[in-house]
Amino acid sequence: MNFTPKPMVRKPVVLVPACNKPLGEHPFHVAGKKYVDAVRLAGAQPLIVPTALPEELDALLDLADGVLLTGSASNVHPSHFDEAVHDPALPLDPDRDAWTLPLIPKVLARGMPLFAICRGTQEANVALGGSLHQAVQEVDPYDDHRAPSGEPAAVQYGPAHDVEVVPGGLLAEVLDSKRFAVNSVHGQAVNKLAPGLRVEARAPDGLVEAFSVAEAKGFNLCVQWHPEWQASSNPISMQLLQAFGQACRAYRDRHRTAIP
Repeated sequence: MNFTPKPMVRKPVVLVPACNKPLGEHPFHVAGKKYVDAVRLAGAQPLIVPTALPEELDALLDLADGVLLTGSASNVHPSHFDEAVHDPALPLDPDRDAWTLPLIPKVLARGMPLFAICRGTQEANVALGGSLHQAVQEVDPYDDHRAPSGEPAAVQYGPAHDVEVVPGGLLAEVLDSKRFAVNSVHGQAVNKLAPGLRVEARAPDGLVEAFSVAEAKGFNLCVQWHPEWQASSNPISMQLLQAFGQACRAYRDRHRTAIP
């Protein structure tokens, strides 16, 4: 009796952009472990990408079934939304800006799943034509959304405020809860929302906490909080990651062949 084994189907591959950080006198590419772990919780294979050249973007996306844009200590350079730097003491990462901003429209044009977190959310808004508050705590009527200074990570990433899900959007479809607590560790925030973006959730002070590209061909969700923090024990985070992972698997199945 002949037996033909079923072909193995690989996990979907998710690109995770690295940030740029000097260690001593040497430049390094770094990516937070919590984001890599989150990709694995989504059932996907993370692939950390260092700074990429413009001519490399399409080839990188040819390898992928999804993109996760991470948070970072650095801010998006305000020159990308026609402003001068408000606080020179805050870190910037122009090398990351140089390739993630042009990457985002390419991801959306392919219908490839995109999940953006904190800085990644700010990148998405800027890449699509929006702008940011560089210091939201200085803008009326918004609250201070930064983490408490000097506290351990468990405190800084603890629940800070609720968000209210906007009815009729992707977030309302993915989550069981329509109001829930999130952490808050950001100084930059959405100012002008880019054309075509749909607000998915707001903070009590009215600040945009999540958005999506309503007419995009694929799953895309950008959130200002950090769902990757202790994600395995957070039901909201797991629902988000599972939805992203399912979208990546669907993209893989449409665009890839099984591995013999």
